[in-house]
Amino acid sequence: MRGAVPRLSLTLLAAESGARLCAIIHYLVRGQLGWFGLTIACLVPGYAAQLLSILWFRADGHAPGCWLLALHLLQLGLWKRYWDVLRAEAGGGAGEVLAQLGDVCVLRLLEALLQTLPHLLLQAYVVVAVDPAGFIPGVSAGLSLLSLAWALVSYSHFTCLLKPGHLSPPAAVILCLLLWRTGMLGTRVLALVLFARLYSFWVFAVAGVHWLLMSFWLGAQQTDIVAQPCHCRLFNCLLGAVYIFCYINVRPGPSRTRVAVFYAVSTWNVLCSTWM
Repeated sequence: MRGAVPRLSLTLLAAESGARLCAIIHYLVRGQLGWFGLTIACLVPGYAAQLLSILWFRADGHAPGCWLLALHLLQLGLWKRYWDVLRAEAGGGAGEVLAQLGDVCVLRLLEALLQTLPHLLLQAYVVVAVDPAGFIPGVSAGLSLLSLAWALVSYSHFTCLLKPGHLSPPAAVILCLLLWRTGMLGTRVLALVLFARLYSFWVFAVAGVHWLLMSFWLGAQQTDIVAQPCHCRLFNCLLGAVYIFCYINVRPGPSRTRVAVFYAVSTWNVLCSTWM
């Protein structure tokens, strides 16, 4: 199963990118320049992951040449990293493969949260509120949802490989995780899109309250991932925004209580949205 993860990740990344390109062409051909511009704008945050990838290449002793910079400028840097993982699996050691897999899993998760998630929200809103019969936006939204869910699953898969004595989870476990992440993200995105359709900009107030609650809760947990206090606050704020949509475990040990708190706050937020 370990070798199948990067292959499936690369396949989903290619499918998502192709569907996004089709959506851009779709809006351009139909003259919907507003949605065309917003879809293009969703690409911009993804350059944060590309920049971090270049910095990590340099930190690993690989001076980025013109071709490598061009790949990252075209947002193909993670494609190159997945290709390196597949080549390392064919002839490299286990430690090298794990290190490269860890880098690309973290970068892909960052790209998915910064780029795929806004694109998913935008295309889902188009399908629900603007063009219910839109086939291309619907396919793009569906592939973005699946790709985002898989980015979370592949990151969880990598963290399992890091634990002492833990082997690669079986395919059934991976499938259950994928279904859980897809269902959790899909229902959350659908709820926010429907709320935005009915109440317009009030959705930002609901999401803002949820973000504040999650950020303060993360600060109360006193995670030691980031040492400096100012960076720790920034990390909690960023992760609090992610917690609007999904749960990511950032502390070692059992997480049942934290997951229960996360779902309790999410349920309260949904109920408040319903009563408005």
